[in-house]
Amino acid sequence: MEREDRSGEARANRFARARRVLEEGIRARAFPGCAFGVLAGGEVVAQEGLGGFTYEPDAPRVTAETVFDVASLTKVVATAAMAMLLHQRGTLRLETPVGELVPEFVEGRRADDPARRIRVRHLLAHSAGLPGYVEFFRTAASAAAALEALMRLPVEAEPGTRAEYSDPGFMLLGKALEAVTAEPLATWVKREIFEALGMRATGFCPAPEARQAIPPTEQDTWLRHRRIQGEVQDENAWLLGGAAGHAGLFSHVPDLLRFAGEILAAERLFERTTVELFAQRQMPEGSARALGWDTPSGESSAGCHFSAGSIGHLGYSGCSLWVDRAAGIAVALLTNRTWPDRKNPLIRKVRPVFHDAVREEI
Repeated sequence: MEREDRSGEARANRFARARRVLEEGIRARAFPGCAFGVLAGGEVVAQEGLGGFTYEPDAPRVTAETVFDVASLTKVVATAAMAMLLHQRGTLRLETPVGELVPEFVEGRRADDPARRIRVRHLLAHSAGLPGYVEFFRTAASAAAALEALMRLPVEAEPGTRAEYSDPGFMLLGKALEAVTAEPLATWVKREIFEALGMRATGFCPAPEARQAIPPTEQDTWLRHRRIQGEVQDENAWLLGGAAGHAGLFSHVPDLLRFAGEILAAERLFERTTVELFAQRQMPEGSARALGWDTPSGESSAGCHFSAGSIGHLGYSGCSLWVDRAAGIAVALLTNRTWPDRKNPLIRKVRPVFHDAVREEI
């Protein structure tokens, strides 16, 4: 009995330092609540929620299974994963000109326009020469108008020569993948990826009755003029109906660890050679971007202990997923750090300290 008690106490105390980092983040108002999970040795060794949906004392409490708006984790869990699977099946070539898949993107452009030289690989690697961010929602009154503006975007650099993280690039990639499958991205990834991996809580556009169980991301006082809860925070994704290649996905920690587990094991969906290909850093020289994925560099949000072969991504709402392929470890952290507004940058300090604490406690 004494041995069992000690074992239970040890489990309860595991990741105590990491938990304290998050609790301090809540007290400092880096975010009102969070959920985190750790996968190691093929097993989930931690799943927990801390804090509340908002800063009010009576706010609903976050649990390990609380669903969050995961923002740009969409880029890897949905869009890049879709590209991985299509490439593996032989229906997508990384060197295909984007203009062949989305003719509207090159129609009316000069023969020497660099847009004609953008390949699928460039969009995945954020090296297509497209701008990092465009506020389509400022001037477009509909999804059709936003897509038309996307198709007319000027290419600012020769493809492959400049690495710049680009939301428009992944918006365009989403449309290119939809052209390959002749099906909306949201429905394709739900069937082929999320359902295949048992990710039952993951998807786009949560049903109205499910929205109150999702932490709010923002008190919008300038565009939608309402509390943003259970609908995508990203304005461009919202204009596009809530589902796009760059944002719009909702998920929770258990599902993200299932996805990370498949990236590590490559047993059910992805082949190991596919994971290896998409995990490799791309041109131009010095870029930390792989194909869809990010890799640790400089003062990484992954902290000091994730190996150079690790892959991961961040989400603007305060989410992250890092996978150390060499160590067989994955860490998911979900927060709503943008509540009630986007002014607080403390998440940047919390993430690396949290990841260091997790790795040092394994």
